[in-house]
Amino acid sequence: MLSPEQQHQRYTQQAGWTKPLRDHLFSQLKLPKPYCMLDVGCGTGALAAELQRYSSALKVGIDIHFPSLRFFQSLTNAFFLMQADGLQLPFSSNSFHLCLCHFLLLWVSDPLQVLREMHRVTCMGGYVLILAEPDYGGRIDYPPKLAVAGKLQCQALQRRGADVMIGRKLKSLLYQAGFEVLESGVLGGQWSSQTEAEGSKLEWETFQHDVQGLIAPHELLHLKEAVRQAEKDHARVLFIPTFYAVAQKSSH
Repeated sequence: MLSPEQQHQRYTQQAGWTKPLRDHLFSQLKLPKPYCMLDVGCGTGALAAELQRYSSALKVGIDIHFPSLRFFQSLTNAFFLMQADGLQLPFSSNSFHLCLCHFLLLWVSDPLQVLREMHRVTCMGGYVLILAEPDYGGRIDYPPKLAVAGKLQCQALQRRGADVMIGRKLKSLLYQAGFEVLESGVLGGQWSSQTEAEGSKLEWETFQHDVQGLIAPHELLHLKEAVRQAEKDHARVLFIPTFYAVAQKSSH
């Protein structure tokens, strides 16, 4: 299992991918100032520095993994942190003006129940931001010989209990949970030579960790060389559709 430090590095990379989306969504929300927020599945606090700039009021983070929370606490004391399960949030109804999550629902056993709980603890007229839920069923790997990487990672994630097609279900789940969906969509893919170089090593380390036991060491080495050659030839494309949504708890 990855250490909290390694997890934080990965989560920070993911947070970088979704930052333009957060900038857009937070600019659209009509929230009181200050407002209370809840980060469900906050992990190691990859969003903490950014979120604490948005509001000076109560900011709460919950996660079921205590080592992640301990790492989060080492970064900042601006959040009240609790070890808790999103399936049964330990808060009164209508407690928060804003609830959010980031790469969470694919990992939970009952995403609809988590969304119902987020709906319950959100104030009337308040918002829920689902900032990133991937859909590995729509993954693109190029050149074609690298498609095996996508298949392997899907198998690895499913073995760990992930719903690899949660992204396409997001809008429907939000309506079932009682929300009014104000905006939903898929994050675009933008690449630069700098971000590709910075992310390639971490991406491979994460992949290698995920697929342990699913591929023979010599086959993994061949795949790694194929990926490196595709990158060297400027031919490598890896795109995983990642869905987002902003929803509101209607007072109607």
